[in-house]
Amino acid sequence: MTGRRRWSTEEILEAAAELLRTSDAESFSVRKLGAALGTDSSSLYRHFRTKTELLRAVADRILLAAMDGYRAEGDWKQRITALALRLKEAFGRQPQLAVIWGRYASSGAGSRLVMEEVLQALRASGLPDEEIPARYHRIVILIAALIASEAGVSTIAPKEYEQGVELFRVAVLGADPERFPALAHFARDLRPLGADRHAAFEELLAAQLAHIEAGIP
Repeated sequence: MTGRRRWSTEEILEAAAELLRTSDAESFSVRKLGAALGTDSSSLYRHFRTKTELLRAVADRILLAAMDGYRAEGDWKQRITALALRLKEAFGRQPQLAVIWGRYASSGAGSRLVMEEVLQALRASGLPDEEIPARYHRIVILIAALIASEAGVSTIAPKEYEQGVELFRVAVLGADPERFPALAHFARDLRPLGADRHAAFEELLAAQLAHIEAGIP
């Protein structure tokens, strides 16, 4: 009798990533992954002890892909900006995984490469060593939040997005000026959350980096 095929760790991660392209972390399960691979879920636990560990490993593959071929160039702000944009582009191709990264983070080689580059860039800025960990933490939180936010919008179907935009217009333009005077005043200039996301990403990151720079002795 021929035994069941043994899947490699990389094959399991590839199958999990494919499954997550059409689902999310809540509906994803090791049982569903096992069914997709034609194997019992218990065999997958030889590779990953928990579902969370598996999801972290899937997210880390995106970080590894983003760091592949990366070369640090420019000053410290340019390095962090270039890195952030690489991560944004990588997760933009698999937006469902961006939310997973923001929620579960990762602890693999990809994560270490990203951490090392941000820390190296901050050291190059001239910040005192004792301030770098806190600054690092805020930068990474901002990048992860911006990427997850953009990914959340990009997964919405075009028709559903247009419906949301129309509801936004109705809610804003129809605001009672007596109850919502500021909203009524700015109504015609406000844009939905998903509008101009690329510029917003860079502007918010630039503001954070400028804030750090202003505090460098």
